[in-house]
Amino acid sequence: MGFLDILLGRSKPVAPDLDQLFGLASAAVTLQAAAGFTPTGTGAVCFATVEGAAFAQAHEEVQALLDADAERSGPPVELSRDEYGYSWLVSRREADDLPALVSDLHAVNSALESTGFGPQLLCSVVGFQDSGQRRLGLVYLYKRGTFYPFAPSAGGDQRRDNALELQIKAALTDDLRMEQDLGRWFPIWGAPAL
Repeated sequence: MGFLDILLGRSKPVAPDLDQLFGLASAAVTLQAAAGFTPTGTGAVCFATVEGAAFAQAHEEVQALLDADAERSGPPVELSRDEYGYSWLVSRREADDLPALVSDLHAVNSALESTGFGPQLLCSVVGFQDSGQRRLGLVYLYKRGTFYPFAPSAGGDQRRDNALELQIKAALTDDLRMEQDLGRWFPIWGAPAL
């Protein structure tokens, strides 16, 4: 950062730190104790839709990397597109195997980043639910290196449970690098992990 940047108030963007994803395992323990939410076993990586042979090859590399896991039933990652035009690589594990799910998400992000698709990466999300079937996603913003909770209201009418989101933020402040700018807590309607 130069002197002119300091004078004009510009800051250097935060570099993605994919190792932050591994903090989700300890955050899940806190989340269960503080709010009764447990992992669903589903997580996903969202990116701007990419077409072409280069992406097809990157997707095959991700599949091959994750295929080595003999404990998995079904495909390692599934590609889906949401109604907003974003693509999701979805991983499914047993609900009690969050470390393996987080490793999958880390591997998917790393593989896309190393093959030149880092600028298209948007976020990763891990799904949780409580005994009342309320859903919650812990979202990792790739370009910010921070997390935020996303809690859709029950009923499917594209409303958020803001009180729950703020409660979860407060509970996880010591476990994860939480996004402080609430304006960046983007809704992820239709995310396959939720």
